Amino acid sequence: MQASERAVQGLAGSRVRRRQVRDASLHPIIDKLEAGERLGFEDGVALYRTHDLATLGILANRVREGKNGGVAYFNVNRHINHTNICVTGCSFCAFAKKPRQEGAYRMTIEEIAGKAVPAPGERWEEIHIVGGLDPGFSFQDCLEMLRAIRAVNPSVHLKTLTLVEVDYYAKRERKSPQEILEALREAGMGSLPGGGAEILGEELRRKICPNKISGQRWLDLARIAHQMGIRSNCTMLYGHVEAIEDRVDHVLRLRELQDETGGFMAFIPLQFNKHNTPYEHLPDVTGEDNLKTLAVSRLLFDNIDHIKVYWIMVGLKIAQAALWFGADDLDGTVVEERITHDAGATTPVGVGLEDLLHLIRKAGRVPVERDSLYGVRQVYA
Repeated sequence: MQASERAVQGLAGSRVRRRQVRDASLHPIIDKLEAGERLGFEDGVALYRTHDLATLGILANRVREGKNGGVAYFNVNRHINHTNICVTGCSFCAFAKKPRQEGAYRMTIEEIAGKAVPAPGERWEEIHIVGGLDPGFSFQDCLEMLRAIRAVNPSVHLKTLTLVEVDYYAKRERKSPQEILEALREAGMGSLPGGGAEILGEELRRKICPNKISGQRWLDLARIAHQMGIRSNCTMLYGHVEAIEDRVDHVLRLRELQDETGGFMAFIPLQFNKHNTPYEHLPDVTGEDNLKTLAVSRLLFDNIDHIKVYWIMVGLKIAQAALWFGADDLDGTVVEERITHDAGATTPVGVGLEDLLHLIRKAGRVPVERDSLYGVRQVYA
């Protein structure tokens, strides 16, 4: 065992100095963590309610370094959002358009294939593909899209279609989710993104996305994919009209499924961007809330190895700080993200590899390029 690994294990096993904890309500939670006990619903709520952000960060960082040491993962990827036409009508979404609405678009297969080819001197290890539920983009179009990308970029990993899209095509094609997933896999799909989970509680879901699949259906589809050997991520959309209890309940539902299947690779909290939505009157999500959400997620998810901070949503500076609040993954270079930016995000639509390496190093972490399934491709010392 290397000295750095021993240091990390020692940190993970150390005790928190109680006199430095400003919030005495955290003491029972600290006792649980030091005893290796699993945190529950009330613990999660208490962690969200604390104002002792420093202690919360220390606790999350201990777990983070115990699992992943001092590294920060990323991959070299791009996004393709092939259509923004969607019939679901989720109230929080600024990306989706109705057919024939101004700003609606649907890429041709040729246009999609063209976006899958990096410029000379560049490379992508992953292409992330999600879109709207577009009646004009059939399941056969989806399969043709994946095959066309495979033809022009054979080695790239395709992380494609949310479970909401899988369900949509299963109903349209009158096929089982298993048949849809198998056809996607045969066409080139390598894994699934975690989108569409939003908040899994049904009461809140009826308010923000009443026409989308239920939270239980999302979990059932994730279970099916995992049982087929298809790995995925999982997400949570926060900062809109949900309560902290909704967030904790959401995380624990995902944790329960992970106990069963082990199929989730990473959890990605997604900050809600309110602009161009009916929720523009809501206060902005604060940096404190971003860091707290990542830290609480890290402490509750004892069975998911990676917590990803999506810098596109929270910004690069908060993303750097997040690497000390439980997050161990900075996502990637991204390239041409559209969904968040249609909701008013002012972050870059992508960053270069050297810029990403610089951000991670300046945060005091070791950059590690990974593949889509968390295999290490290169350690940048």
